Amino acid sequence: MAINDATVRFSSGGWKSARLIIFVEMAERFAFFGISSNLITYLTGPMGESTAVAAANVNAWIGTISFLPLLWAFVADAFLGRFRTIIISSSLYILGLGLLSFSAMVWSHSPNQLHATLFFVSLYLIAIGQGGYKPCIKVFGADQFDENDVNESKAKSSYFNWLMFGNCVSISTTLFISTYIQEKVSWSLGFGIQCVSMLLALFLFLLGTKTYRFSTTRGGKNNPFARVGRVFMEAVKNRRQDHLSLGNASESLPLLPHQSSEQFRFLNRAAISCDLAEIEETKAVLRLVPIWMSCLVYAIVNAQASTFFIKQGATMDRSISPGFLVPSATFQSFINISIVIFIPIYDRVLVPAARSFTQIPSGITMLQRIGTGIFLSIIAMVVAALVETKRLQTAKDDLTIPMSVWWLVPQYVIYGVADVFTMAGLQEFFYDQVPSELRSVGMALNLSIFGAGNFLSSFMISVIDRVTSQSGQTSWFDNNLNKGHLDYFYWLLASLSLIGFAFYLGFTKSYVYNRPNTF
Repeated sequence: MAINDATVRFSSGGWKSARLIIFVEMAERFAFFGISSNLITYLTGPMGESTAVAAANVNAWIGTISFLPLLWAFVADAFLGRFRTIIISSSLYILGLGLLSFSAMVWSHSPNQLHATLFFVSLYLIAIGQGGYKPCIKVFGADQFDENDVNESKAKSSYFNWLMFGNCVSISTTLFISTYIQEKVSWSLGFGIQCVSMLLALFLFLLGTKTYRFSTTRGGKNNPFARVGRVFMEAVKNRRQDHLSLGNASESLPLLPHQSSEQFRFLNRAAISCDLAEIEETKAVLRLVPIWMSCLVYAIVNAQASTFFIKQGATMDRSISPGFLVPSATFQSFINISIVIFIPIYDRVLVPAARSFTQIPSGITMLQRIGTGIFLSIIAMVVAALVETKRLQTAKDDLTIPMSVWWLVPQYVIYGVADVFTMAGLQEFFYDQVPSELRSVGMALNLSIFGAGNFLSSFMISVIDRVTSQSGQTSWFDNNLNKGHLDYFYWLLASLSLIGFAFYLGFTKSYVYNRPNTF
């Protein structure tokens, strides 16, 4: 989106609109994590599901939430635009939250299959709404800054930092307030508060309508999906050119004046009918695939914080005073607290220090930032495995006082620091490395990594649970975790993470940035 009129730039967009969108996001994050952070507790508690089934259901739901943005992003970038998509999806989101609160209320009075069905219908209605909201709101906020203006371009980078900071503050707040109300007062009330929070988010978003900047280039010849599709079609259409050539096949492919032209050279056949910019645009999208795939194990590891970490904590000593137990889901807040603390350190200390050595404005490249977080996630998984081993030994010794839940804090903190590197890095990477008109899709691709990770985690849990419980053996995920072996599962994830990290390093060596001056 190019904005050349200084008057328009002064009267619309910029920080005036972006700050409001940050508060909109904070209200939505309060609502979403008020549900997702304690969902496994509701499923294993009032709903009566086993630990393995509940974890699989949570992972499947979160995975759906992370994949649906791909569909919504296509609709937003090709047809509706981000503004209309946000309004429509937010309305569905609110409806789902309202039904969720109602289903919890009727379940508490009369639990039956119909009410259970209503619960899962409302849960997946939330997923549909959130799937459209999530990829568009972040990009819409960044669209309020003109990337062709030097000052606003810098402000855009700052926007992503403050957005992550605000989200973490909001998530930490809901982990303390919502989980306590849900477990100590009423699940229906706890879910209802999230509905009110999302209503507030939509109200705030509509409040800034007259101040927003809008990108209106859609459809027809300028449709980015049509351009990318045409390149593929022309490349296939001209494939016979290679077969009819008598010399080296590479001689029949047009040479394009760009460093990345050596990658995906089969697309160069489209140069007969498509311009070079369209071909490079298509290659830029394809280059994201190996990075996407190599980050899947990180997403699998990430899924454990909202499932098994919570169940671990529930078996440990959570008392901070006589008669007061801290909900185990609350300890997820240490992830967000560590993010809030580490972001200023990263931005003000580590980046300048790295810049003095690398001469890169951001200190390290986006791919180096992502890789650092992946490596830290391996350490987090090793720590989690060691802590779980000690917890099991404590339970086996049948001590009067169980192991303190504070032993889980280091793995949560390491997760948080890893997120500053990898999750923020992936967000920036998939925003920056796609064509500007496909940025909703780019953000959706980022989210889909975690969707695939949750589905894979769910699949792994189901398979391992079935295999380890055969012939009368105790499942790794036994409802009584003191009889299970979560430590084995954590060691398995640490090993898979190490393998995935090796693949990631291999892919990054050959990656060519979409914009030569971008790191």
